[in-house]
Amino acid sequence: MTIIISLLLLASLLPHLTFTARVNVGIMNGTEAKPHSRPYMVSVQAKEQHICGGFLISDRFVMTAAHCRYIFPVLTVVLGAHDLQEKNLDRLNVDFYHEHPNYTSGSFHNDIFLLKKKHVEPNNNIKWISIPMKEDDIEADTVCSVAGWGSLKTNGKGNNHLMETDVAVMNNMKCESKWGEKEYSASQMMCVYGNGGSCDGDSGGPLVCGAIAVGVTSFGDPEQCNSLKLPEVYIKISAYLPWIKSIIGNIN
Repeated sequence: MTIIISLLLLASLLPHLTFTARVNVGIMNGTEAKPHSRPYMVSVQAKEQHICGGFLISDRFVMTAAHCRYIFPVLTVVLGAHDLQEKNLDRLNVDFYHEHPNYTSGSFHNDIFLLKKKHVEPNNNIKWISIPMKEDDIEADTVCSVAGWGSLKTNGKGNNHLMETDVAVMNNMKCESKWGEKEYSASQMMCVYGNGGSCDGDSGGPLVCGAIAVGVTSFGDPEQCNSLKLPEVYIKISAYLPWIKSIIGNIN
């Protein structure tokens, strides 16, 4: 059922995106994460089915991609999970939805979203991750990581266990030259490359460099996961700090 939901989301989004970008939803050429080694990871769900990734940035807020809510008006968030088929998952309702005011469904610009839910106490399985304290670019070739639930290959089936892989940050101007200025904003986005990467099912998950979430998984090649032609694109969190702080205050 999860893969059906993901495919329906993809099918509904593509006509509005002029077939220029693939909505990300899983990890390709990755390995299974050690259970609960990424306690900030969140499964964003609709009708109790995984549709996107997300990550805790405070005791009340989950960050994800704005396009994840495109056809689902009501979302829930699952915290502290590794296997999404486990019984008694820690599922919470979303109390408030904060979509970036400049996001539009016709593009991936400003594709960032904050979900507010009830307060949670941190434990071994549930903890939030830091985000940047000031606007800055990550140096090209820095090794970072991505994680998520979903397809393990292009047009593949969904995966219920959290997967992860290392990636490297791409030179920003090189990424812009590959995608073009219409699709890619060098001031608000960043790209990665590597043997593995996001696939169908990871939108909204974090790009983690060191112990800090620096990007939100947004889009990629419409034809192939982990494409050599068109690199995976992430929303640069540091470019949105004034908006984030206007909603949740200083969380670091």
